[in-house]
This record gives sequence, C-alpha cells and structure tokens, in this order.
Amino acid sequence: MVKRYALILSFILFAWCNVSAQSAVDTLLVLPFENTSDKAEFNWVGESFADSLSNLLRVPNLNVISNDQRKIVQSKLRIPLTTLPSLATSLKLARETNATILVSGRYNIIPAQGDSAATINVTAKIVRVNEGRFMSEEMPDGRRITRDINLNDALGNLQSVQGQIAYQILYQRDKSLPFSQNQLIEAASKVPARAFEAYIKGLLSPSGEARENFLKNAIRLYAEVSQDGTYSDAALELGHLYLGQRKFADAINYFEQVINTQQQCRDKAKAENRAPQCNDDILAEASFYIGLVHLQQFNFERSIAVLRPLAEDMKLTSVYNALGAIVVQASRAEKKNPARAAGLLNEGVELLKKAAEAATDDGNVKFNYAVSLYLSGNLQDAANQFRSAIVSNPRDGEAYYILAKTLGEIKDPAAAEMDNQARRYLTTNNRYATLETEWAKSKSINGIPLRVEQPSRKDFVAVILSRKQGVSVQPQMNESDTLLAQARTMVKNGQDDEAMAVLRRVLASEPMSAESYLLLGKIHLRRGDIDQAISSFKTSIFWDNRTIEAHVSLGKIYVEKGDCLQAKNYAASALEIDQENQDAIGLQRLSERCSK
Repeated sequence: MVKRYALILSFILFAWCNVSAQSAVDTLLVLPFENTSDKAEFNWVGESFADSLSNLLRVPNLNVISNDQRKIVQSKLRIPLTTLPSLATSLKLARETNATILVSGRYNIIPAQGDSAATINVTAKIVRVNEGRFMSEEMPDGRRITRDINLNDALGNLQSVQGQIAYQILYQRDKSLPFSQNQLIEAASKVPARAFEAYIKGLLSPSGEARENFLKNAIRLYAEVSQDGTYSDAALELGHLYLGQRKFADAINYFEQVINTQQQCRDKAKAENRAPQCNDDILAEASFYIGLVHLQQFNFERSIAVLRPLAEDMKLTSVYNALGAIVVQASRAEKKNPARAAGLLNEGVELLKKAAEAATDDGNVKFNYAVSLYLSGNLQDAANQFRSAIVSNPRDGEAYYILAKTLGEIKDPAAAEMDNQARRYLTTNNRYATLETEWAKSKSINGIPLRVEQPSRKDFVAVILSRKQGVSVQPQMNESDTLLAQARTMVKNGQDDEAMAVLRRVLASEPMSAESYLLLGKIHLRRGDIDQAISSFKTSIFWDNRTIEAHVSLGKIYVEKGDCLQAKNYAASALEIDQENQDAIGLQRLSERCSK
C-alpha cells in the first residue's frame, strides 16, 4: 500500500490538471478536530485530522496552509495550541493566513467493548471565510442547504475516514472530480495506521522520554511494512529532539535518514521518468540543521557539502548566511593552500552579500558580510556594512572594534571614536584587552568568529513557507488598513488627537504595525515629546527596518541633540535603503556638518 501511494497521488494530480473546467483558486486551512468524548487518551485523533487532511487536500487549484504553518500563525496570534479556538477566533486565524476556506470538525470515540471494536463518529464543517458562512449548495427550487460531512467507522479505519472526508471536501467545492473516493482513501493510507498513531502521539507528548519512545516506535512500525526508507516525519522529529538535548551523533543519524529517504524518492522518480512526489521542505530542514551540527563540531568540509546544494536549491537567507559564514571560517582555517583559501573567501563574500541584501534588519547577517569584506580587503564597503550592523545593534562591541580597525587603515578620523565605543562595550572578561593583544601580535581579528545562530525550528519553517507563498493572492484591505489610511490623513491634516485614537485601535489588533509607530513618532515629535518620539521611531524600525522615514527622523533628532555618531549611523542606514532618497541625502549632509 505504501509503495503505491506515490503512483496513486501522481495519477490524481495528473487527472486533475487535465480537467478543462476548474474552480477558482482557493486557500484552505484545516484546524484540529474537537474531541467530544471526554476521553483525553484520544486527543491525538484531533491533531491527526489537521495533519492528514492538510496533506491530502494538496491538489492543483487549491492552496493548503500546512499544519506547521497553522501552528506558527496561531502562536503569533497568541492562540494557545492546547485549546481549540472558537468559531470567531478560527475565522480570525483563517483571515490571518489569507484562507478562503476553513475546515473544522468534531468527533466522538466509543471505546471497544467485548467483541466490538472502538468506533469513531466524525462531523466536519466547511466555512467560506470571506462570506462568513458554511459552504452550501443550491437546490432545484432555489433553496440553499448546508451539508455537514458525517461519518461513522471503526477507529482502526481512521485513515480511511480521513480519506473520505478529504474527498467530500473536494467534491463539495468542485463536483467534477477526476478521481474516485477509493483512490483518495488509498492515498490517505500512505503510512501504516499504527505507525501514524504513534507519530501523532509523539507530536503531542512533551519533549522527553515519552516523545522519544513514541517516535522510535513509529519508525519501527513503518519499517515493518514499508521498504521505501525511513518514516521521514518521525525521523525529523527525533533529530530535533536529540539536537535540543545536544546529542549530536543521534541528531545527525536521524537527519541523515531523512535526507537519504528523500534522495531515494528523487532517484526512484527519475528512474521511472516521472515527476517526484517527495517532500522538499523536510529535506531542506534536515539538511540545514545537520549542516549546523557539523559547524558546531568544526567539520567545515562536511557542513559545506550539506549546505551548498541547499543554498542553490532553496535560496533562503538563513541558508546563505550559514553557508557564507562557514565558508569564510573554512577560508580562515586554511593555512596550507593560499589559493584555496582565497577561493573560499570569495565564495563566502558572494553568499553573505545575498544574505545581507535579503535580511535588511538582521545585524548578525550584516556583521558577517562586513567581516568577509574586511578579510577580502574591501575596507570602504566593510565600514559601511559595520555601520549598518551597529544601527541594528548599537551595543555591538565587536562591530565597533573591527570598524575602528577598518577606519584606521583607511585613515578615517572617526576611528578613535569607534575604538572608544568598542572599549565601552567589550568590558566583559577583558574582551577588549584580549582582542588588542591578538591585534598587536598579528594584526588579525581571528578571535572574533562569524555569527551563525541556530534558529528555532518554527522560524526556519516559517521562512520556507513564506518563500513558497511568494506568489499567493494578496488579501483585500482589512479594517486595520482602512484605519491606517484614516490615521495617515489625520496626521497630515494636523488632527493629532483623532489620529492617536485611531492608531490605538490599529495597535490593539495589529501590535506589529510599523507604520502606526511611525505616525505616533511624528505626532510626539510635533508635540515636542522627543523621548516618546525616539521610542516610537525605534519601534517602527524594529518591526520594519526599511521604514526609511523613521531612520531619517531619528537621524535629524540626533543632529539636534548633538549626537553626531548616532546621526551618521541613521544617515548611513537610510541611504542603504534608498541611495536616491532626498531626505536621506539631506540627513547625510546634516550629519557631516554636525561633526565639524
């Protein structure tokens, strides 16, 4: 059954693509189903519906929010993952993900009694999000009726039930389906039932021995039936579990199992001359983290070997930064072959340049790019990048230190001030003195490593998902957008009190609105409340580093305060966003006169 899954799904997708009359593109979100049986031991079933349906409903002409993405957005909105949201909250979650269709449901479990197997009764509902109503169909007499999906079956047939529900959801949306319900049920059974149950229970268990045992059991049960590699989803979870426990050898083992299985999937599809139905996201995730493990163990060559093809394939900022930093570190470690060291450094500069261009608000990425430019001898550009890094993190002593050395080499008088700042922020463990000792001996900065932070898993998954959604349909203007437009007009017309009232409403629902804080900053500045204005402008930059008006406004404030260094930093950051911006150019002139 497992072996047939790829062929079945390929047939389904091929058939669908050849249907002449297709529905408009929708985006669909599936929530975990509610357990109404008051038997907590069956809570895993509700999560399994969200996981399974999110995968089964991935067909052409229908975008599906993955279960991982749903959890990320839910956490962002501070909706607890351990409780099921109300219908109103569910609709808010759906709108946040730009979903046009919401699937929710409930189920009741009747435990096994005597010779009777445990049974499950499921009700699924489909909501049209934009209309705020349940999906319905028009009858011959013009009436519209809502059809819930109701199924009753043995709990052991759970995957069959999920396949039937997936089919019914697709059928209610589009009656001209090119495949049968049985074909979708077979596709739903890609993982042996007991292995799938153990995997879901592992996901729901706290990180520790219980989760480890469930996931290992899932892999074992899968292997008893399938010959197509390991159970990749369970292996990936185990890899992350061991990574969090710093059991690096075990983490590498399970991440490599994921990579090998997905590579086998690709090779098999190529041999059979068909499009691969492999999970590129899980391959990317395993590759990225195994690369970081190798980096932590100073295995530069192995880390580069894993991450280099990933960078070419995924084109993710986090991968460019990690690979670029590792390549530069390998260049610094290469002592026997100068030509190879130079080649690695050039590659590192290009990779970090791509990362810095994409991550305009990440101080560590800019720091890494600046170091690579410094090591390659491009001192002027290195100085500019260090200044940008300092704007992102004004207390970055190492950035001040290398900037001071860079400016010293190009005879810039600001070097002394940068050195003073470095002394100020590098006091812990005599850090400044240690770096100076190395500099006196070799004129090198080998004691300052490049920065590759291990991102949280949800952040890395979010980056992958945001990349995949780059061509998604833009949402219609919501209430916050309308209120922001009103506030913008009020600020322009000098209606400050009214504007502040409107902005409070915006921030109540959109606390990360960079423009709201920019407008608040303008109001505070106009009222002469300089400290509040600075705070608002900095908050605006925190949420969106490319808000050039906030950079310029802060620079002008610091010119007035006589803080020429800060003024120069904000002028540099504003020009980096837009070199042709006249306000930024004017701020640069002001900051230059400020220091004279």
